[in-house]
Amino acid sequence: MSKLILVRHGQSVYNQKNIFTGWTDIELSLQGEKEAKQAGELLKKNMIYPDICFTSWLKRAIHTTQIILKELEWEHIDVCKSWKLNERHYGAWQGKNKEEIKKNVGEKIFSSIRRGYETPPPPLKENDKRLPIFEKKYQNIDPHLLPKSESLKDTQRRVLNYYFEKIVPFLAQNKDVLISAHGNSLRALAMYIENIDKNTIMEYEIPTGEIIIYNFDNILKLNSKIILKSKLPTSPPNKI
Repeated sequence: MSKLILVRHGQSVYNQKNIFTGWTDIELSLQGEKEAKQAGELLKKNMIYPDICFTSWLKRAIHTTQIILKELEWEHIDVCKSWKLNERHYGAWQGKNKEEIKKNVGEKIFSSIRRGYETPPPPLKENDKRLPIFEKKYQNIDPHLLPKSESLKDTQRRVLNYYFEKIVPFLAQNKDVLISAHGNSLRALAMYIENIDKNTIMEYEIPTGEIIIYNFDNILKLNSKIILKSKLPTSPPNKI
């Protein structure tokens, strides 16, 4: 038996302002820090202590991980970081207000890109300084692998690649694994694990700070899914 524990990072400053974040490296808001702390408290209350943790290269997920492990008094475990667990890259929409984008492109196009599976936002141009190739931390990554924009399908491809290569081997050893990541990278993984179709995934939402626990049997067949929710006052709805 093994557990896969998914935690969406706490609310970020951009979440708070209703701005598309993507790969922009934005810090947690004060509310987000509280959500991360309560996620750790919920895991501790339910006696859930992971054997290893995985997170992205974005500090809102990294800091959520650190806060959770501190609350658990479980900071000795290994934390593996990968850009493949980063949020979906929102291309030219990154840093833009969601309501303003919706006004500009219309509800139908906005919805198909924001919540759909196959349609990416407009890509960043070759010389745009928001491109990952201009960030020091991505300089050792093959530039052909770094996105200018991503659909959820694109995000799922890299997330599942990392999941099977690095995470599944621990689950196969009956280890409990914590992944602290992002709304879309976790939606992409949940879509695979729960066998969610591309129409249903449009309505699938993981709130900030929420915990999803998958219990697997010895052959990694999904036995059950449990959701642990924060009791903090909730912010206005802010879908990914």
